[in-house]
Amino acid sequence: MNSPLKSIIAAGSKLWLDSVDPELVATNRALGVSGATSNPIIISDLIKSGRYDRELRELLVGEGLSDHDAAWALNDRVVSSAEKVFQPVWEQTAGNDGYVSFELDPLLEDAACTLSTAERTERYVELGTGWSEGHSNRLIKTPATPAGLAALEELAARGVSINVTLIFSMRQYEAARDAIWRGAQRRKSLERFKSVYSIFISRVDVYTQQHVPKLSPAAQGQVGLVNVKQIWQANQAFWSKYATPLKQEMVFASTGTKNPADPPWKYVEALVGSGIQTNPPATNAAVEASGRTFTRTIDLMPPADVVAEIAAKVDVAQMEHTLMAEGLKKFAQPQHELLALVAQERQRAAGS
Repeated sequence: MNSPLKSIIAAGSKLWLDSVDPELVATNRALGVSGATSNPIIISDLIKSGRYDRELRELLVGEGLSDHDAAWALNDRVVSSAEKVFQPVWEQTAGNDGYVSFELDPLLEDAACTLSTAERTERYVELGTGWSEGHSNRLIKTPATPAGLAALEELAARGVSINVTLIFSMRQYEAARDAIWRGAQRRKSLERFKSVYSIFISRVDVYTQQHVPKLSPAAQGQVGLVNVKQIWQANQAFWSKYATPLKQEMVFASTGTKNPADPPWKYVEALVGSGIQTNPPATNAAVEASGRTFTRTIDLMPPADVVAEIAAKVDVAQMEHTLMAEGLKKFAQPQHELLALVAQERQRAAGS
């Protein structure tokens, strides 16, 4: 059987893995996946697996690190391991592919954080600069929040490669893109300038099912795809005006289906031909087992009346507000849970 995942790549898409689990990275790399991304949930799952007990105890007991510092040190090690796997891709593509995304501290967006927006911005710049240093194929994942957006120009000016995450709307995308481009123009050279923009898809369709039930059956379940394709078109148009040595690309995120009635490849199939698909491991596995051959679909939109209905009935500003509020809770809570796991490991180490 021909590989369905490789047919997606052959059609012009890049496939990145929504995990840095070393075993999954190795499996998916063999299938043609050329990058990866990390988050606290992934690191927590690795700790729960027991595979990092020795390393975590060494950080906590041997090096005497705090729970916070040990969690970040382990995160750095795991992401660095994935970077080594994809480094040959980065070299072969001269920096256009082969990246691993490293998420900055989600607790900067926690409701309990007492820092002002300006202070959070300063912290994003500091952390992004530090965690990117010495990593040629690491993208610094920065959220499209007020503080995160305000940090982008300075991060780009400092030579940091950036993945802007938690984007749900054209407004967020344009604010991020314009800030990064301003920063890039402050560099001495654009030779290593790389930015990607992660647009979340399936969460949009969950939102419309809950908050816009008046959509017709033809439009319901299509809003995430229409939204992301319109932003992709805007990204293509903007960067076509500037001859940057590296591509400034869209990342199609949240591609795992949430509706049990949908085939697991619903979003994957509709976004073939350009950009980067960051798929959950289960989604990649389902696609590979499907036996399907995928061809370019990124340019295809639903019928004009469906697009018009979505524009008329979906309040994008309200959608962004709601999804960002939900997203920030999902952004910060896993970091609290990760720190709790590290604390538990410290107690076990002390007991033994």
